Amino acid sequence: MTWISPVASFGEREFFGLESLFQTNPRSCLIILSKSMDSEKGYEILKPLVDRGFRVKAITPNLWDLVKDTPGEIWLNDIKNGNKDAGEIPLPQNLSNLMRLAILYKYGGVYLDTDFIVLKDFSSLRNSIGAQSVDVNGNWTRLNNAVLVFDRKHPLVYKFIEEFALTFDGNKWGHNGPYLVSRVVERVAKTRGFNFTVLPPLAFYPVDWTRVGRFFVRPNDRGDEKWVEAKLRQLYVGSTYGVHLWNKESNKLKIEEGSIISKLISDHCVICNQNFSTS
Repeated sequence: MTWISPVASFGEREFFGLESLFQTNPRSCLIILSKSMDSEKGYEILKPLVDRGFRVKAITPNLWDLVKDTPGEIWLNDIKNGNKDAGEIPLPQNLSNLMRLAILYKYGGVYLDTDFIVLKDFSSLRNSIGAQSVDVNGNWTRLNNAVLVFDRKHPLVYKFIEEFALTFDGNKWGHNGPYLVSRVVERVAKTRGFNFTVLPPLAFYPVDWTRVGRFFVRPNDRGDEKWVEAKLRQLYVGSTYGVHLWNKESNKLKIEEGSIISKLISDHCVICNQNFSTS
């Protein structure tokens, strides 16, 4: 994970994501790349998990070490020396895109965004990326970089870093993230030697960002209740590994009691200090 915001912004919703990870993957080791979380306050936030024996630690990243001997090193030098325009989008957002790729390339493992509720064990997944959307024939139309599962030194991740360095645009939202991985995978899909899997939207993105609001709302009648029950069955019984909450769209929404999100959190917590809205 990466966290580029102030430590005070790491709230209950982000903590729920951590709980769900350890509830479903109790033997996992979580590293949060974050200067703000690598602090006394950050340690206090994570301490309830540490006290229960879960392995989680926030570490201030050394970006130069992470990108050393990758195409990202040249890009970072250009940014530092003013030879490349950082653009209008806050630079930390794009540094987060680069950091996730660099650490995944050098060490391998699973990268997760903080706005993600984990529902299943990830140990069966290898070298996988999730489709955000598909066409009527089931062919992916957009991938996303909120969840990445790759072996150390995987050639596709190297291609992602290379694309970041060569085509960086700091003025277009998503260009260096979801659109980047989509561009690269489309180019190498039929090339031998990459060996990766594109998982369907149900794996990581079972609800689209345009509809995620409904997952936060409690049912108002029996029809709504049946829809919630059916959706939960689909998430639990099917091939869904987790739910991306699309924080850019949902961060202002309250998690209402009885909603899909409230039930997912209640079923996948380890400390379980939830406080859901009743109105």
